[in-house]
Amino acid sequence: MADFGGWLMPIDYPETGTLVEHASVRERVGLFDVSHLGKASVKGVGATAFLNQSFTNDLLRIIDGQAQYTMMCDSKGGVIDDLIVYRHSAEHYFLVPNASNTSAVVDELIKNAPAGIEIVNQHERYGVLALQGPQTLKVLQSLGIDIALNYMSFTTTTIAGLEVILCRTGYTGEFGVEILPHWNDAEKIWDALVEAMKPFDGSICGLGARDTLRTEMGYPLHGHELSLSITPVQASANWAVGWKKEDFTGAKVLRKEREIGAPRILRALLCTGRGIPRAGMDIKNSQGDVIGVITSGTFSPTLKMGIALALIKPVINLGDTVVIDVRGKDCTAQVISAPFVPSHVR
Repeated sequence: MADFGGWLMPIDYPETGTLVEHASVRERVGLFDVSHLGKASVKGVGATAFLNQSFTNDLLRIIDGQAQYTMMCDSKGGVIDDLIVYRHSAEHYFLVPNASNTSAVVDELIKNAPAGIEIVNQHERYGVLALQGPQTLKVLQSLGIDIALNYMSFTTTTIAGLEVILCRTGYTGEFGVEILPHWNDAEKIWDALVEAMKPFDGSICGLGARDTLRTEMGYPLHGHELSLSITPVQASANWAVGWKKEDFTGAKVLRKEREIGAPRILRALLCTGRGIPRAGMDIKNSQGDVIGVITSGTFSPTLKMGIALALIKPVINLGDTVVIDVRGKDCTAQVISAPFVPSHVR
């Protein structure tokens, strides 16, 4: 167990460990308790326009029953948080921000909300359980749930006779769902899912596997690949910005940075030498000049190699070789396109 965003969270479980839990998600199915994630509701006439001004992505791209990955930036283009927005209707949205940033997101929305818009922090009103892996659908079917949901969409259903929100989302790169039960029902839902996974040799999983899985996919983690000092443009997240929108917070700075070029760009590094990269390690070119820094690094259980995400000067291109300073020893790495392993979310 360890502190994570102010919550005591399991890193791994003694019966399995991170490597087994990681493999379970990639090959079969795994279950995470990520109830530390934030939750908030936004309701009222004009909610769509207000949130479209507050977030980077274009909410007009989704309809009722769909979700969207987006970011909240400050006026300087720094990322306050990245989050998922769920659209119930044009006047009702549900937000899932990162745990430690929930208050910042809610406070910023409340500060800027026009009259008639109600924002409620629901952090401890819902749990969040992530069922991920190629056997996810079979586990749900064994519980009597046979719902065909497209990726980034959601609906309401029941598990063990209890109402839940079922979302075709996740943070692992595998086919999966995130289940939001009411807080007091979360333990019963968890127990039902654990039991339902047993015929499929599923595993309960901790944050260790969650981190290795998301790093293999190149998914950002706020505080590492995104922060108040790392913009969406620098994080290679232009796809999550609605550039055609008339305006949104931070738009002027981000448009300028996109036009003139960011001073650093997020890249994926695949180690070709021996060593496991970790956050904060320097990256050098062939002349020994420091050209960047690791934001996230780990041993890939799937590839059996070191992998990393890094902010690097834009003079470095895909296919180039760089050197990572791994505790005083040089480890060569190739700059590649993420993800490191194929995505199976759809």
